[in-house]
Amino acid sequence: MTERTCRTSFRVRYSEVDYQGIVYLAHYVMYCDHGIHEWFRALPYDYTEIRRTSGTDFHTVRVVVDYKRPLRFDELFEVEVHPGRIGRSSITFHAAVLVPGETEPRATGELVWVHADQATMRSAPLPAALLARLGAGQKNGP
Repeated sequence: MTERTCRTSFRVRYSEVDYQGIVYLAHYVMYCDHGIHEWFRALPYDYTEIRRTSGTDFHTVRVVVDYKRPLRFDELFEVEVHPGRIGRSSITFHAAVLVPGETEPRATGELVWVHADQATMRSAPLPAALLARLGAGQKNGP
């Protein structure tokens, strides 16, 4: 991870392609989500521990994917993830699906995660330990 950006390598599996031989659209969201998990691992921050210790967890509340060109079976690619806006209770992640040797991403995505109390299902402030990992100057919104 460099400057809060993390890249994760993948290979398109047969089960991820449709009848046309290209990656089915929903799998791009899964790739981005997996990239976010790896981003947390590289930070390092175990965001799954908060569910056990505080009764809070993250919820995906928004996903936007822009498809540029398709991926095909057995193709190698990477997902690059970095945080954008960090609010009081949310993090917006930006993702790019990249093929080595190409300059333009095959797809880009924006995913918003909200930290929420699991009993009330209402937003909760981001954990102080996470904000410390991101640096106090990185918080930039309500």
